[in-house]
Amino acid sequence: MKRRIRQWSTTLVAIITLTAVIFFTHHLIAEQADRSGPPPSSQPQRPDVAVIRVEGAAYNARIRGYGETQTHFALTLTAQTSGQVIEQSEMFEPGCQVSKGAVLIQLEASDYQSAVANAESELASARLALLEEQRQASQAQAEWQASGLSGEPDSALVLRHPQLIAAEAAVSKAEAALTSAAKNLSRTKITSPFDAIVVERRTAPGSYLQAGAEVATLYSTDMVEIAVPLSTRDWANLPDPATLSDERWPVQLTAVENGQTWSGYALRAQQHVDSSSRQRTLLVAVDSPLKQVPALLAGTFVEARISGSRVDNIWELPSSALSQRGEVWYVTEQDTLARFSTEPVFSSGNFIYVAVPEELAPSPTRVVVHPLSSYLPGMIVHPVTEGDNA
Repeated sequence: MKRRIRQWSTTLVAIITLTAVIFFTHHLIAEQADRSGPPPSSQPQRPDVAVIRVEGAAYNARIRGYGETQTHFALTLTAQTSGQVIEQSEMFEPGCQVSKGAVLIQLEASDYQSAVANAESELASARLALLEEQRQASQAQAEWQASGLSGEPDSALVLRHPQLIAAEAAVSKAEAALTSAAKNLSRTKITSPFDAIVVERRTAPGSYLQAGAEVATLYSTDMVEIAVPLSTRDWANLPDPATLSDERWPVQLTAVENGQTWSGYALRAQQHVDSSSRQRTLLVAVDSPLKQVPALLAGTFVEARISGSRVDNIWELPSSALSQRGEVWYVTEQDTLARFSTEPVFSSGNFIYVAVPEELAPSPTRVVVHPLSSYLPGMIVHPVTEGDNA
């Protein structure tokens, strides 16, 4: 009996304890609810978006391309006659500049001088023979007339016409031989065909050169050319190619490696499209490149910047305003997002220039600076203006 009473007592204590715990828990929950206040509002959040205010304006197109400077003329100089090198100019060294006509190498010329003397002697003899034949032909003509015979003689030999023709041909042959001998003699002096810089020398004093042997590599110094491939869109923003070359359209050149700059001009446009790149090339030139400050050396890789035609009704936007899908996002008057697809008319530095859609042309527009992939058309946003760019 006592045991049963103890069991009931234990059960009753447990029930009372559990009831107290439940009551205390409900009390804490109610107290926490009073502290937190009313439930949050169910109104949607309006994310902040950075925008700039822009409107259509006119800008000069800016075209940018890249190319490597190349010398106007590059020549592998060869010997035109054979002989031993007996003298070599001090300026005939790699890196030296030589003037047009400057003697670089003197070959041993005694054999060619002898050939010239022999040719002069042959020419003198031929001329003498011609004079004698002319006198004999005149005498034969006089004798024929004095004979009283009518008509022409049976043979042309009587009046010495064939002999006179042969004598005249001998003189012409001797004159040609003298010209050839003199030319060979002049070729013993190897000269620079234009103002040039010596890139490589392949001879030494005392060496023997065969006709056709390579002597040196020369680069002309009158100007350098830069072939700049441009896309169809770039060409559309440039004046007519004839205008480019006739007016020496200015081109700003900047070395990619160190940022040094030079002023050039449009020389000419190639009249074909490259089959691999599908681009057309503009040739840019810089006169007297070694006299520039700093000197513009052949082989320098440069960026070419060309000011193009004037384009009306376009926006200047930061490059970040164009999404990866080629879209520009903007905020409507109702603070909702909208977009349109576009392709830049041209770009310059960190800016792109796009044509203004017809429906947005009348008034300034708030363009999103950094569009996100999560944006949806019609989304309500809170525009935050970074600055006016009208």
